[in-house]
Amino acid sequence: MTVVAIDGPAGSGKSTLARSLAEHLGVERLDTGAMYRAVAWSALDRGMDLTNSEGLAAMASELDIGVGELVTVDGRDVTDAIRTPSVDLAVSPVAANPKVREELVRRQRAWVAGRTGAVVEGRDICTVVLPDADLKIYLTADTSVRATRRSSERQGRQSVKEVEEQLRVRDRIDSTRAASPLLSVTEMPHGAIVIDSTGKSAASVLKEVLKCL
Repeated sequence: MTVVAIDGPAGSGKSTLARSLAEHLGVERLDTGAMYRAVAWSALDRGMDLTNSEGLAAMASELDIGVGELVTVDGRDVTDAIRTPSVDLAVSPVAANPKVREELVRRQRAWVAGRTGAVVEGRDICTVVLPDADLKIYLTADTSVRATRRSSERQGRQSVKEVEEQLRVRDRIDSTRAASPLLSVTEMPHGAIVIDSTGKSAASVLKEVLKCL
């Protein structure tokens, strides 16, 4: 059984790496960030107050979230809907909710336990969700590079400058939250391998990770 945990900030290349690595290993991958986005989307769709901690937690516990090639909420395809700027802004306060995190971490661990191998990506995978993973990767990149990637993914609907400011805000919120904060490179646990994807192709990053298996 091979379980790979991939941590790192938004736009560092986690999803690209996780997808190609899972394909190479012949295992499934789990994008835990999509799960938090699904909860954030649901809150916005219902007009919920994002500061309503108890309400968000109760809603999260009831949602049927499917994460694969498609992301679904209660059978509804929200694959594109969870990647909008409004969800970008909502996901950090939702992810900062301790009870929401407790529920989703429980689901994430159960998902891995039900498989013979997995690649799991997110922002607390190496430290909280899967601290005993066979391989722990912390992927990072310069903020400007991350913003350029995100802007390109959104086909220019947001300028690089706009995305960069959003990333700075999100990094600040995620790194200072009380529940499972986004850790820095220097805070990664012993055994985690740090890879800076700035100036590197997706293929070269994959090759670097494969050497660690």
